[in-house]
Amino acid sequence: MTYTTLISPAQLRDLTDPLILDCSFDLADTSAGERAYAAGHIPGAFYLHLDRDLAGPKTGADGSFHGRHPLPEREAFAALLRRLGLRAGRQVVTVDSQGGMYAARAWWMLRWLGHAEVAVLDGGWDGERTTAVPTATPTDWQPGASLVQHIDAASLLKQLGKVRLVDARAAERFRGDVEPLDKAAGHIPGAANRFFKDNLGADGRFKPAAQLRAELQPFAAGTVVHQCGSGVTACHNLLAMAHAGLGDGVLYPGSWSEWSADPARPIARG
Repeated sequence: MTYTTLISPAQLRDLTDPLILDCSFDLADTSAGERAYAAGHIPGAFYLHLDRDLAGPKTGADGSFHGRHPLPEREAFAALLRRLGLRAGRQVVTVDSQGGMYAARAWWMLRWLGHAEVAVLDGGWDGERTTAVPTATPTDWQPGASLVQHIDAASLLKQLGKVRLVDARAAERFRGDVEPLDKAAGHIPGAANRFFKDNLGADGRFKPAAQLRAELQPFAAGTVVHQCGSGVTACHNLLAMAHAGLGDGVLYPGSWSEWSADPARPIARG
């Protein structure tokens, strides 16, 4: 069986030869995920670091700032996955210890490379752990046509008022009450707020698909561009919408970190 949005620990145990990617991370302590992986992880899992593996250079060749976690070069990410043993049709499972906050970014990026067989481990791992680092068998896998869409800042600026925007940050950051990370406080004009943690129940697992569908339906009309602080937790909302059967939206990878860095771009508060 193939999984394309979420997978449970029991379903993972039943898989034969999955590629498991541990994406645990902490924005406030960027080595925390690696330390946690070294202390014990799912047997067979490889570690991916948000800054090194799931993001590219923050500054472009022209000196422009592209946000705190811009996408890496597509081929660079494909080469990494080849080294880890990805092949066509192989089930990939992404996992973290933060409710899918970072695993969803890896899920979206696998789909960006045209690999459909990827799912996020729902609720985290509840089984045995190991400190052993697995040995990879490199492949000659090549990416296919992207299964998802993304948009840059210049294109989004031209489309303001014509597309629906969904911001995955916490409400106080969205309103502009506080801004602990980026150049300015507030949000992109016209955006609606859907805090990514609202996709989870009290048990830390994603809410049932039917409940997510009911909650996310108001955000799903027309072309929907998803953003957050740096293009990471927006993927959590994209995953929730896909799991709810509401289709694929568009990711703005630069998100608020890129948008707010240019004082010429409009900002809204409240």
